[in-house]
Amino acid sequence: MPVLAVASGKGGTGKTTVSLALAESLGEEVVFLDADVEEPNAHLFLKPDLEEEVPLFRTVPRVVEERCSFCGRCKEICRFNAMVVFPGTVLCFPELCHGCYGCFEVCEDKALEEEKIPLGRLRTGRKGKIFLAYGMLEIGEAMASPLIKELKKRYLAPEKPVIIDCPPGTACPTLHAVRGADFCLLVTEPTPFGLHDLEQAAKAVKTLGVKAGVVINRADQPFPPLYDFLDRERLPLLLEIPFSKEVARAYAQAKGLLAVFPELKAAFQNLWQKIFP
Repeated sequence: MPVLAVASGKGGTGKTTVSLALAESLGEEVVFLDADVEEPNAHLFLKPDLEEEVPLFRTVPRVVEERCSFCGRCKEICRFNAMVVFPGTVLCFPELCHGCYGCFEVCEDKALEEEKIPLGRLRTGRKGKIFLAYGMLEIGEAMASPLIKELKKRYLAPEKPVIIDCPPGTACPTLHAVRGADFCLLVTEPTPFGLHDLEQAAKAVKTLGVKAGVVINRADQPFPPLYDFLDRERLPLLLEIPFSKEVARAYAQAKGLLAVFPELKAAFQNLWQKIFP
């Protein structure tokens, strides 16, 4: 079954609005993954019945200095500068560690031990025909990507359509969320800021080899540079959603787009058919 990633170059363009409207319009069993693990909010709109919560941890090295010869091999192999070796002591910075285990492999003194630190939690729930799974990054934790990878590993369902609500931006968390999708829907707005960040997002998605199309949200007036960019990059414009204060008010009350404009359901069903004919 198809996997759709919904992304954008900047926050606040309407990724979650579009993602939820698509899920609600399908009328069939669908898996919804909220991969914005730093600020997940799909559950605030769906209000699902909670089924499961799973705590997750990540592994970082802990130095046993009594065994250490301070040779510096761990520092040399670490691409992320998580290890610093001084005469007589070694410092490990967990917030920089990516858990590659390279330092464990090169340590001939066997001076490193595994230490588990909290990464976050995965939660699942259901609302009607929508199965929701989302991650919540531990407060103070910097590594969102491992949590996103675990979310996808556990809950991507080959027998059902999957919609992934991706993190904003074009950094590692977004790329991990989009990677492996059949199509990426890029949500933007008709402003200079929206165009600038769409350009970055389109470039990032292209490096992953994922097909993409665009939805323009809050399309209250034409913005020619945006249409010029779409023509130049041959990105299909799949839907324009008009600006509405009613939608903004409803959003502030945790109500989705279709709660205000149920007549748009057909437009989102058509959008899905355009992507996956």
